[in-house]
Formats: sequence, structure tokens, C-alpha cells
Amino acid sequence: MMWLGVLVFLAYLFGSVPFGLIIARANGVDIRTVGSGNIGATNVARVVGKKWGYLCFGLDCVKGLLPMLIAPMLIDTLTVGTLSMWLAVGCASVLGHVFPVFLKFRGGKGVATSMGVVLGLYPYLTIPGLISFALWLIALLIWRYVSLASLLATAAFPLTLTAAIVIDKQWRFTELWPLLIVAVVIPALVMIRHVENIKRLLEGSESKAFRH
Repeated sequence: MMWLGVLVFLAYLFGSVPFGLIIARANGVDIRTVGSGNIGATNVARVVGKKWGYLCFGLDCVKGLLPMLIAPMLIDTLTVGTLSMWLAVGCASVLGHVFPVFLKFRGGKGVATSMGVVLGLYPYLTIPGLISFALWLIALLIWRYVSLASLLATAAFPLTLTAAIVIDKQWRFTELWPLLIVAVVIPALVMIRHVENIKRLLEGSESKAFRH
């Protein structure tokens, strides 16, 4: 259990690594001063190039995935307590990305890192997460707004998790309730980080990912 506590701290530090800023600076750009000013993959893709945006997304995803893959190695049996610690590792990664200690706590929006966390807690978060990702992809193809697709997928995630727990009789609420708490808290944080995007969507001034 002590090692899980250490992993929570390390997950936060790893989540704080600003890959978007590093990638942009390697290309001679301070990503915080151009475009939306965000250090995430979408702004990197728009300012530096799509291939760099994909790289940024992948690395930000790894920030959530890697700690979640390491955590089970330190868990002997999966109980409510150890599940909560496992989830704490994932939350620490997301918080590190959103509030990075290396950038005076001004980071990204947490979508890619949250996806890494979801993929790392198999099958409980992975299956609902893949359904939400499918919704994200469909929304992006229809409306072409990354922010709108992210908001819809984020809002759908706790609903898909709840449905999975209800449908699969082997998934007992008494054991998995910490998942539902995290499935509400992290999406809420992601949505809060998208407040400016929501305003631009309502005003009709939000930039599209691509055009037909």
C-alpha cells in the first residue's frame, strides 16, 4: 500500500510533464502564446502540424496509461480500498496534466490523459471508455469540433459506465462504487476546463478541426 502512495505522487509528476510545450518549443514555438494558448494536442496540431499533434496526444495519453498499468503490479487483491488507490493514481495523472507543477499549475484540459487512465483500468473503465471514444469520433466527423466531441464523450462516460454495471451482473456496485465517483469527478473537471470552448461554441466562433 505504501508503494501505491508513492506511485500516486510519481503519477502526478509524470502527468505534469508538458509534452505539448516541449514539442512546440522543439519546433521554435511557445505554444502558450499562439492559437488558443493551450498546451494540449489540438492546439499543437493547429499551430505546429498534425503529426506533432498526434504525437502530443499519444504522449499525453501515456501519462495516464503508464501509471495505471504499473499500479496493478503493486496490488495483491482487488478490493474497494485498493481500487480506490488505483483510481487515485489515475486522478493524480490527470491533475498533473491539468495543474502541472512545472508550469505554475496552468496546464491542459485533461482529455488525452483521462483516456490513458480509462484504457489502463481494464475492463471496468476501458469498455465504457471505448464506447465514449466511438461517440467522440462520430461527433467529430459530423460537427468537426474537437471540443464539442470531447464534451459529448465526456458527458456520456459516466452514463456508459453506469449502464455497464447494471447490465453485467458480475460487476457489483458494492465493489465498484469508487469507479462511479471518479467517472463523475474527472469528466466534471474536463468540462470546467472547456468553459471557454463552450462559450465559443455558443457564439459560433469555435475553430473546426477540419473542413469538408
